[in-house]
Amino acid sequence: MKVVVAVGKRKTASARAYVRKGAGRIRVNRVPLEIWPYEIGRLKMLEPVKLAGKKADGLDVDVRVQGGGVMGQADAARTAIARGLWNYLRDDDLANLYKEYDRTLVAPDTRFKLPKKPLGRGARKKRQKSYR
Repeated sequence: MKVVVAVGKRKTASARAYVRKGAGRIRVNRVPLEIWPYEIGRLKMLEPVKLAGKKADGLDVDVRVQGGGVMGQADAARTAIARGLWNYLRDDDLANLYKEYDRTLVAPDTRFKLPKKPLGRGARKKRQKSYR
């Protein structure tokens, strides 16, 4: 039985997607995607499957995601699902479709939060200075 493992990352969240032949179920952390509690995240994770259309029918996708927040996890899972489908199907047309729709479906989004600096209240903001 052929199983493809794909990785997706966003900020501090990382996801692994396992794609195999099945009944077309998508699970994230063992929860069916249909009952995923965050609707925007759910719609985001469904994008690669909707774009693949009929090609993705009959494929089970199990995603394990950890770290980060709700939307970071959704973005990481979305990238992992897209890469998994692309690697499983070996379809360059699908990769081009993903790249045209949104490049972060195939290539990772490397933007990160800047670390907080000393004497500051955040990454850039500093304490107010008085001259008099």
